[in-house]
Amino acid sequence: MTAAATVPPSPLPEDRRVLLTRLVDGLDGNSLWWLSGFAAGLAQGNPPPSLAVIPGGQAAQPAQTRLTVVYGSQTGNARRAAEQLAAEAEAAGLPVRVVRADAYGTRELANERLLYIVISTQGEGDPPDDAIGLVEFIAGKRAPKLPELKYAVLGLGDSSYVEFCGIARKLDSRLAELGATRLQAVGEADLDIDTVVTPWRAQALSNARTVIGENVTAALPSNVTPLRHAGAWTAQHPFTAELLSREVISGRDFKGPAYARYGIAAKSVQHLELSLEGSGLHYEPGDALGIVHRNPAELVEAVLDVTGLDGALQVEHDGHQRSLSQWLGEHRELTRISRPLLAAVAERSAHPELARLLDPAQKTELAAVFDNHQLVDVLRRWPAEWNAQDLLGTLRPATQRLYSIASSRKRVGEEVHLTVDELRYHAHGSEHVGAASGFLTAVEEGAQLPVYVEANERFRVPADSSRDIIMIGPGTGVAPFRGFVQERAEIGATGRNWLFFGARHFNTDFLYQTEWQDALRRKELHRLDLAFSRDQADKIYVQQRLRTRGRDLYDWLQNGAHLYVCGAIAMGKDVHAALLDVLREHGGLDEDDARDYLTRLHTEGRYGRDVY
Repeated sequence: MTAAATVPPSPLPEDRRVLLTRLVDGLDGNSLWWLSGFAAGLAQGNPPPSLAVIPGGQAAQPAQTRLTVVYGSQTGNARRAAEQLAAEAEAAGLPVRVVRADAYGTRELANERLLYIVISTQGEGDPPDDAIGLVEFIAGKRAPKLPELKYAVLGLGDSSYVEFCGIARKLDSRLAELGATRLQAVGEADLDIDTVVTPWRAQALSNARTVIGENVTAALPSNVTPLRHAGAWTAQHPFTAELLSREVISGRDFKGPAYARYGIAAKSVQHLELSLEGSGLHYEPGDALGIVHRNPAELVEAVLDVTGLDGALQVEHDGHQRSLSQWLGEHRELTRISRPLLAAVAERSAHPELARLLDPAQKTELAAVFDNHQLVDVLRRWPAEWNAQDLLGTLRPATQRLYSIASSRKRVGEEVHLTVDELRYHAHGSEHVGAASGFLTAVEEGAQLPVYVEANERFRVPADSSRDIIMIGPGTGVAPFRGFVQERAEIGATGRNWLFFGARHFNTDFLYQTEWQDALRRKELHRLDLAFSRDQADKIYVQQRLRTRGRDLYDWLQNGAHLYVCGAIAMGKDVHAALLDVLREHGGLDEDDARDYLTRLHTEGRYGRDVY
């Protein structure tokens, strides 16, 4: 009997091992042998000739006959759309590669002949973090002329923001300015992604086949499995997790001036712990937990009341028959309004004020409506006659909410922890509550919650655990950094951890206060800077703390520290501006060089942002 072979322990860090596992998943024998030879060549210092590799491991055709799909994604939707496009192209016999934007070499652009860009728009017209460098390059002076390039752009966005799919439109226009040939109109997909993406993709595949040539023999498929398997549990098929415990970690029912424009605001932040036992779900600190929520019953009742519709009415829509209450409670978006919704209401109500707001010149006023109106406010302010079918056809499908995970599995085992901010406020005669936060904070311990994990590969602790990290997370933006500190302690990281935290009041809003104090004592956290904006006459925010600590902050970055920001989009912009100030003052950089410095940090994976 032969002795079993001894398998040496992997020398790879955990995150690289996981990536390698994903890379080889599903490859056939020939592809694995090719990959082993590729790696062997690298190990011997002889990298193989430059090859464009398409999914499946085959060498791609020359650049002029290859389709390149580049994606920029914040929450994973653009990545999935790009992978589906590439999978269908490959199945059709088209040579193709799919590349994340921050892994795409900008020098390659001049040699591309067929390029599809799939990109989301973040907030009010910003690119996703993984595409910042590419977008800046294409928009900038260094972008090459592209007379031989044929291209198409698919945008993903949220029409509850004024700059809907703004980045996609800007890239589409800029590539045309550079001399490239547009193959089809820019796609602009809202939250009901497939209604736009599916026909856009079919046209894109047909165009690619024409450009590459008739040497491709496979027929265009109607349905192909995406290249990357998302795992067993998804938004469409979530795992049912038990709520083990909850704890209020802010001052109860704090009332303050921050939401004065809404009337009276009450704020409660809760720490939730859920069981993942038996799920097989894996997450890393920095990932998000998706919650398949139900709209609050009082919100559904308010919509039924203002429309005068019967919630018990059985309605057939999109091939399904459900009661109107079930449609509104589980399958339609009731808290986030959008431009298409307002346009439909304007047409039905014939109200001149709403028509005026939809004028492109009224962006500021329209943004205010998006910011402080829910569906019931719109229906009350601009009343109209509705029937159930028309109402359902006007509303967008329900959008699942993502929450930054506030734990490390290495410390908490088969659990996942969340930090949930429930905000209740009065506006336009209604009490408002967040759809998912209200759902989460209303259920009792022992309740079963539908969940799934959304990976965020650009928001990870450094693979090199000797690197220092700087974490900027005011309010509930501190959640992922609780997981970061736990993870680094459990793996024995030697790099230092520096946290900037901000909130309104020390006494009511210092989230995880005792945990941070314990972490400082145990040397799991090495520096902690705090900013409580309402505890003194002059408001102090985290960005001011960054400027105050600018000398040390710059030194840490120069010595290789990784920088992370989590929280609201507006805060992220203020922090970015403060970082530019630090680089100018302490690095002696001018405006352009300071911006280039932060762009390089993005490109190197040393500047991660999770803003929403």
